[in-house]
Amino acid sequence: MFKFMKTGVLAAFLIATAVGAHAQKKINEGSVTYTLEYGLTPEQEPMAAQLPKETKVKFNGTISKMELEQGPATITVLRDGSTNNGLILIDVPVAQMQLAVKQGKEEYEKAKASSPKLSDFKATGEKKMIGAYNAEKYTYKDDKGGSYELWATTDLELPAGFSGEDFKDVKGALLKFTRFQNGVKTTLTLKNAAEEKVGPLSLEVPSGYEIKTMEEIMAMQNGGGE
Repeated sequence: MFKFMKTGVLAAFLIATAVGAHAQKKINEGSVTYTLEYGLTPEQEPMAAQLPKETKVKFNGTISKMELEQGPATITVLRDGSTNNGLILIDVPVAQMQLAVKQGKEEYEKAKASSPKLSDFKATGEKKMIGAYNAEKYTYKDDKGGSYELWATTDLELPAGFSGEDFKDVKGALLKFTRFQNGVKTTLTLKNAAEEKVGPLSLEVPSGYEIKTMEEIMAMQNGGGE
C-alpha cells in the first residue's frame, strides 16, 4: 500500500519548495500555475511517470498550499515563505489514514543541504515579453559547476518569501527558472497568476491527523507492504 508514498511525498515537497516569487500587479491572495520540466539522471528516471507536468499553488499572505494526487493518497503541502516552516498532510481514505509531517528549520536546512547552492545572480539587461509580463534575464550558477538563466518581472508582486531564500537577490517575480530539490533538477515556467479567494491557511495540524516524522513515513513506505 505504501509504495506510492516515497515518490509522492518527494514530488509534492520538491514542487512546493521550488515555486515562488517576490517583488507590479500585487497579489496577496490567489494562485500561481506553473508548467514543470525535469532534468532527471538515469537513477531518477523511474520516477518520471509520477512527476506532474503542471502544478497550481494557492496562497494567502506568506502561506502557500499545493495538493497532489498520488495513487490512493492526497498529499497537501503548506509552507510559510517568511519562516520556511511547513506542514505535509497525507490523506489515504481507503486506508482510513490521515498523517501529518511538520517541517521546521531543521528539516528545511536538511533538505536544502542536499541540493546545489545557487549564487552569483546577475541581471543581464536583456528583456522580452513573456506572456503579459515584461521580463528581464538573469544568469546564475551553482557550486557544482552548473550555469543557468532565469526570467523575472517587476510587473507582478507576490508575497514575501514566495520564491524561497535561493532567489532573494532577484528583483521581481520569477517567470521561468531552474532549481534543485532533493537532487531533482526542475525548470518552472509561469502559466498563470490570478487573484482569487483562497481563505485562511494555517500550519496547525488539523484534528484527526496523526503526527509523524518524514523518516517514519519513509519507513512505512519501505516496510508497509503492497
